[in-house]
Amino acid sequence: MDSDNEPKKRKSKTPKTPKDSVLKQKSPAEFFAENKNIAGFDNPGKSLYTTVRELVENSLDSAESISELPVVEITIEEIGKNKFNSMIGLVDRERVDEALYDDFETAKAREKRLAKEARAQELQAKNASLGKKGKEPAAPKAMKGRGDASFYRVTCKDNGRGMPHDDIPNMFGRVLSGTKYGLKQTRGKFGLGAKMALIWSKMSTGLPIEISSSMRGQNFISFCRLDINIHKNIPHVHLHEKRDNKDRWHGAEIHLVIEGNWTTYRSKILHYMRQMAVITPYAQFLFRFISDVSDKNVTIRFSRRTDVMPPVPVETQHHPSSVDLLLIKRLITETSKQNLLQFLQHEFVNIGKSLAERLIGEMGPEFTPKMAVKSLTSQQIVRIHQLFRQAKFDDPSGDCLSPAGEYNLRLGIIKELHPDMVATYSGSAQVFEGHPFIVEAGVSVGGKDVKQGLNIFRFANRIPLLFEQGGDVVTRTAMKRISWNNYKINQTQDKIGVFASIVSTKIPFKGTGKEYIGDDISEIATAVKYAIQQCCIQLKSKIVRKIQAREQQERKRNLSRYIPDATNAIYDVLKEVSQFHASKKRRFEEEDANVLQKVHSRMITKDTLRDMLTQYVEKVDYEMAMEYATQSGVNEAPKEAIYLQTLEAEYNFIDFHSTNFVFRLIQ
Repeated sequence: MDSDNEPKKRKSKTPKTPKDSVLKQKSPAEFFAENKNIAGFDNPGKSLYTTVRELVENSLDSAESISELPVVEITIEEIGKNKFNSMIGLVDRERVDEALYDDFETAKAREKRLAKEARAQELQAKNASLGKKGKEPAAPKAMKGRGDASFYRVTCKDNGRGMPHDDIPNMFGRVLSGTKYGLKQTRGKFGLGAKMALIWSKMSTGLPIEISSSMRGQNFISFCRLDINIHKNIPHVHLHEKRDNKDRWHGAEIHLVIEGNWTTYRSKILHYMRQMAVITPYAQFLFRFISDVSDKNVTIRFSRRTDVMPPVPVETQHHPSSVDLLLIKRLITETSKQNLLQFLQHEFVNIGKSLAERLIGEMGPEFTPKMAVKSLTSQQIVRIHQLFRQAKFDDPSGDCLSPAGEYNLRLGIIKELHPDMVATYSGSAQVFEGHPFIVEAGVSVGGKDVKQGLNIFRFANRIPLLFEQGGDVVTRTAMKRISWNNYKINQTQDKIGVFASIVSTKIPFKGTGKEYIGDDISEIATAVKYAIQQCCIQLKSKIVRKIQAREQQERKRNLSRYIPDATNAIYDVLKEVSQFHASKKRRFEEEDANVLQKVHSRMITKDTLRDMLTQYVEKVDYEMAMEYATQSGVNEAPKEAIYLQTLEAEYNFIDFHSTNFVFRLIQ
């Protein structure tokens, strides 16, 4: 008992020593799963849009790689909650504890809502009795909990190259593995393609992706059902087999189920498909949205307008001024060349044998042309890098680039926008930071479904850019650096379409989502401005001719309006004078006398005068128009009918490409 009275010992409050930190490593798949916004998967709606975009662009690349005119079918099927649960084997369960859910409405909230609705109905009845038109009461919004997600099956089918049977698991189930990592113009932004869509499918639904693929000449179709082990960055294959290919089809067909939001991103997805049809008029797209509610169904076909395709982009070597230390070390590790001279000649563009020898001589006495490139020390590599940054090299050519082409750009604009007039321009290759780039531009006036003012259409490596438009170099140039009034274009009243396409081996995107090109690279900003100005100059001459034709018609209409009155007045004067002449009260000269004699004998009537005045107005109007055309440098060129062969016909031909047109010689 005495022990109970003893004071209790206080427990020491010494801090606990933390456990030793364990070094952990994340796989690439794990990194992108945790930072999915980097790849454009910010939210369900954006994820649906990005999935469609990645699949469409992969299909275009695949078809173009074998010079096949692309045929792409994209289908989005809305999946209801019950159907989705049955797909994953989950049985629907009735709610037991309603208050547990996010969309539960308390008694107080319900009373408040009903009172508000009652007041609205009372106000509406009062207005009706007074004969006033009040606003229709808004329909009560259905409460949607955070757990009520929307799911969609996305299917993309193409007629492209297809994939080798054994490579399919790694091509879809291993992040940062692919065929697009060389230095060349590519549509992709991160090299993720459908892999990020697979990761999103894994995160939002847990369902695997299904791939069907066949290559040219194969008598089988590769079928693969797989998902991805995000932590290990390896594919998890459920089924991988070969199936009969009776139709000798080649291409790829991909099915995946993801969480999305069609309602909020419907316009973005359709806008993307329309812009893709503008920049690739040689492709045929079929887009479908399928829902249980028939009113929501959408089917749009973007037909092919031409069968002329741009050349396939080719891989190129790095320009010396664009490399860093890490890249030089990697090139040294991967090169098959033995000595330094061969390495400089074959691993970089614009370094010939004589220039390579001069560079080696400038590096210092410890460098020789025959020294083994693999034996270079870190200090020697730094010296090479320093010289590359200081030396002067010729700019790289744009031969490795594949722009859409002025011909295709013009066709795409006409096909989708139906403008009143359009002008296009394709610039020559230019360089920023050792990377070649080409800017193509188009400006249209008028058209179908085009709003008043400036409508900006931006493309990078032939893909549309729809987000973060305000900071883009094209938007800033069109809105702030072009004096539209100087080209007879009203910036606020006219329907103006501004199209700018930039292709390069390195697109200088800004922001984590890579959705716009910054305005801080002077070479690109200058090239964009010049290209748009060249289009405006072309349009100005067309607009001036149009204004001149309109003024000519107005002038002719005004003159023609007074012909009847002038005819009556002149005829009355001539008739009265002819009577004086006939009565010999007044004599006139011989020429005037002849005219008066004809009037008196009714050889000249009102109808005769009217016809003569009409002919005179036509003559004066034509002479004034020709004088204006001569002064403004507009020549009336002879017009000649040309015959365009149908795309479906089979024939042999040779294409001669120009910046403005393609001449096809049919054999």
